[in-house]
Amino acid sequence: MPDEPRTVRIAAVGDLHCPRTTAQDLQVLFDALADHADVLLLCGDLTDYGKPEEARELAQHLPDPRRLPALAVLGNHEYECGQQKEVADILSGQGVTVLDGTAAVVKGIGFAGVKGFCGGFGERALQPWGEGILKQFVREAVEEALKLESALAKLRTSSRVVLMHYAPILSTVMGEPAEILPFLGSSRLEEPVNRYGVTAVCHGHAHHGQAEGRTHGGVPVYNVALPLLRRQFPGQRPIRFLEVPADGANPGLT
Repeated sequence: MPDEPRTVRIAAVGDLHCPRTTAQDLQVLFDALADHADVLLLCGDLTDYGKPEEARELAQHLPDPRRLPALAVLGNHEYECGQQKEVADILSGQGVTVLDGTAAVVKGIGFAGVKGFCGGFGERALQPWGEGILKQFVREAVEEALKLESALAKLRTSSRVVLMHYAPILSTVMGEPAEILPFLGSSRLEEPVNRYGVTAVCHGHAHHGQAEGRTHGGVPVYNVALPLLRRQFPGQRPIRFLEVPADGANPGLT
């Protein structure tokens, strides 16, 4: 008889902004986390200014990857100093799988990750019309959506989880000032999520947004920005925990 599907426990958090999140806070966040989760997702803005020394400080506090495998995407803060590749290399050296339009299978779950980009949502999303700089801006969001599509197309698992930094839907950024909503995500990221039947999406970036929402296709979306989780789970470990069914019958990439 085939094996019964099992459940994989996923812990997700973003916007650590190390060292703004202190060594003591990181210890509380990650201490014995492997006893409560099977996979850790880090959803961008892991450093404050994208400096390699910030990434090294964070890496010292991450869980042992032999006990708790971790996957990450970069956020806009990782790009501030133009050293995002070195930051990614430092995290990779600690055993973190850094996704950028790429996919991985961990414990029978398929994961696809991109940073994402901004541009707004729905009918009010910025369109590629007018000055060249605006077309370039929109093209960045389109490219990120195409990268996500490419990553999802490689997965052959029954459960697929997406991690990104920018939001793919409006509802999880509501609560932020109206003036900055278009800079917190892009609904162009939503289309591949719906088309590939994603199980769940985790993102960060919107510190004052909403904790949960759904795409137009019904896919649950979780805002896992650390400041938001601290407000949502007072007195508890500020991490979002998800349980996702894993079917080991056909794991892998194409």
